[in-house]
Amino acid sequence: MRALAAAATAVAAPTPTRLRLPLLSRTLRSGHCRSSYSSRLLRFSCSATTMGDETSTSVAPQEQESTVAGSVKQQLSGLVLMSLRATVPEVEVEPMVEVSAKFADYQCNNAMGLWSKVKGSGTSFKNPNAIGQAIAKNLPSSDIIESTSVAGPGFVNIVLSNRWVAQRIQDMLVNGIKTWAPILPVKRAVIDFSSPNIAKEMHVGHLRSTIIGDTLARMFEFSNVDVLRRNHVGDWGTQFGMLIEYLFEKFPNWQEIGSQAIGDLQIFYKASKHRFDNDPEFKARAQQGVVRLQGGEERYREAWKKICDISRSEFDLVYKRLNVVLEEKGESFYNPYIPQVLEELSSKGLIKESEGARVIFIQGHQIPLIVVKSDGGFNYASTDLAALWYRLNVEQAEWIIYVTDVGQQQHFDMFFSAAKMAGWLPGPNEKKFPKTSHVGFGLVLGSDGKRFRTRSTEVVRLVELLDEAKSRSKSELLQRLTENGKIVDWTDEELEQTSEAVGYGAVKYADLKNNRLTNYTFSFEQMLSDKGNTAVYLQYAHARICSIIRKSNKDVEDLKMTGAISLDHPDERVLGLYLIRFAEVVEEACTNLLPNVVCEYLYNLSEMFTKFYTNCQVVGSPEETSRLLLCQATAVVMRQCFNLLGITPVYKL
Repeated sequence: MRALAAAATAVAAPTPTRLRLPLLSRTLRSGHCRSSYSSRLLRFSCSATTMGDETSTSVAPQEQESTVAGSVKQQLSGLVLMSLRATVPEVEVEPMVEVSAKFADYQCNNAMGLWSKVKGSGTSFKNPNAIGQAIAKNLPSSDIIESTSVAGPGFVNIVLSNRWVAQRIQDMLVNGIKTWAPILPVKRAVIDFSSPNIAKEMHVGHLRSTIIGDTLARMFEFSNVDVLRRNHVGDWGTQFGMLIEYLFEKFPNWQEIGSQAIGDLQIFYKASKHRFDNDPEFKARAQQGVVRLQGGEERYREAWKKICDISRSEFDLVYKRLNVVLEEKGESFYNPYIPQVLEELSSKGLIKESEGARVIFIQGHQIPLIVVKSDGGFNYASTDLAALWYRLNVEQAEWIIYVTDVGQQQHFDMFFSAAKMAGWLPGPNEKKFPKTSHVGFGLVLGSDGKRFRTRSTEVVRLVELLDEAKSRSKSELLQRLTENGKIVDWTDEELEQTSEAVGYGAVKYADLKNNRLTNYTFSFEQMLSDKGNTAVYLQYAHARICSIIRKSNKDVEDLKMTGAISLDHPDERVLGLYLIRFAEVVEEACTNLLPNVVCEYLYNLSEMFTKFYTNCQVVGSPEETSRLLLCQATAVVMRQCFNLLGITPVYKL
C-alpha cells in the first residue's frame, strides 16, 4: 500500500520554482459550493415545477440550463422548502424528505422538529399535526405531486403523479441516462486509490483499493464532477538503494541487456532483500546507494527509472484487465514540495522537536505525527502533507478522497487534523469545502477465515487471480451452451468477451456489494454462481430483458419517440417509481462513499423487474408499447449501474 518508507530530503525531480504557500482563497476556489443547500433546492424546484400565473417562478435561461432538475428527492425538497418558508418564515430549517416505505411514495418529516422550536413562542399552531397540515397546504402547485395527506404527529405523505413519473422515464429514454445524473456540491475531486509500491507485488488489498476507488471515480464522473484519478505509488523509498546496488553487482552491463537483467521483479526483489538482510557490507552499500539516488546521480537515476518502468508494466496488466484508468503521481512527484510545506507549518508553530525528530502534536492522540525523522529523512506523513497542499492549491480540488485499508485510519485522522490546524481545511464542526475523506476497507479472507493467500503462504498474484476468474467463467459458459445446444450461435470472439465481462465483473461485484468496512471471504464458487445477489445473476437478468425486447421485433428507438408509458398496473408503478429513484441512489452512494448502495439498488431493481414481468404480459398485450419502454428503461438503468461498478454488461447469455 501507499509506502511507509522514508524519503530523503534531496529531491527526485527538478526543483520547482519557490511557491507561495498561503492557501488560495476558498471562496474563489469553490465559490459554487458556497451557495447554501436551501438556495440550491430552490433552484431545483424552480426548474421542475409548474405553478399558477400569480405565483409562477422563473429563472434566467442560463440558470435553467445549469440547474437541470436534480433527483426526485431534490425536487421534492425544493417544494418543501418553499412551503416551510411560507409556514414558519421566522425559522431557518432544512427540508427533511425521505422515501416512504408504507403510506406514500415520499414523506416530509419536519413537523415535529419545528414544533419543538416554535411551541411556547406565541405560535398559532396547537401541535405538530397542525404544522404538518400547514406544510401540506403550502406546498406549491406542481406536476410532480398527485396528492398529500398528514399522519400522526405531522408526517406529510406525498404521492407522486403517475403521469409525471411516466414522463420522467420517457424523457430519460429520449434524452439519455445522463439527464438523471445527480447534482453534487463539488466540481472537482481527487480520488487517491490503488497506490501499490514499486518493485513489490500488487496483492488483494490493492485489488480492493483499485476496485472501490474506480467505482467512486465513475460515480463522481457520472455526476459531472471533474475527477483526478491519482495513483500515489510508493516510488521513493529505501528499497531502491538495495535494488539498484544488487542490479549493479549482478549485471554490470545492465544498460545493454535492459529489462532482461531484472527478469521477474518479484524474484529479483526477494534476492536483493536476502542480501540486504544477511550481508552487512552490501547493506552499507545499499544505504549509500539511496543517498546517491536522492542526490540525483545520473547512473542511479537511470536504474531507478528502469525498475519503476518494469513495475509499472506489471501493474498495467492488472489495470488493463480491470479496465481501470489512473494517472500516476507518486511519492517522488511531491518530494520537491516537502521542504516548503514544512516551512509553512513551522512558521505557524505547528512543528515541534521531540527526541531528535520533528513532529506535530495532535489533540486526542498519544503519539505525535512525525514529519521529519530523527535522521533528517522525510516519511509518509511529510509526503502526504505535501501532496494535500498540492491538491488544494495547484489542482484546486474541493474533495480529496483516499482509498486504503482501515488499518491506516489513525494516520489519516492525524494527518487531516494537522491540515485543519494549519488552516488548510475547515474545522471539524463546519460543513464547508474543501474537505478530505478516508475510505477505509476491510480484509479479503480465504475459506479458512484468514488473510487470503496461496497454499505456499505467498500473496496471491492479481493477474493470475483475474485470469482464473475468466477461465472458470468460460468453462461454465461453454458447458451451459453445449448442453442447451446454443454453442453454434456463438463466435469465439463473443465467448472470449463474455467470459471476460462475466469473470472480471464477478470479482468486482463480490467486493463492491459488501459494505467496504467489513471483511469478505473470497470464493470463486460464490461469486460465479448464477443464483442470488451476484454479478452473474444480474448479467442474466439484463440479458433476459434484452432478449424480451429483441423477440418483440419492435424498434425501441422508434417506440421511444412515438409511444407513451402508462403505469396503471400496481407492478408497473412500483417499477417506475424505483427507476426514477436512480439519481438519489447515486447521490447517496457518492455522499457516503459507499458503492454497495448502488449494488443493492441494482439487485432490487432486477427483482422488481422480475415481479413486473411475471404479472404483466409484455409482448402481445394491449400495453405492449408501454411495457416494452419500461423494459428498455430498466435495461438502460441496469447498464448504467454496471458502468458505475466498472462491469461490462452482456446482452446475451
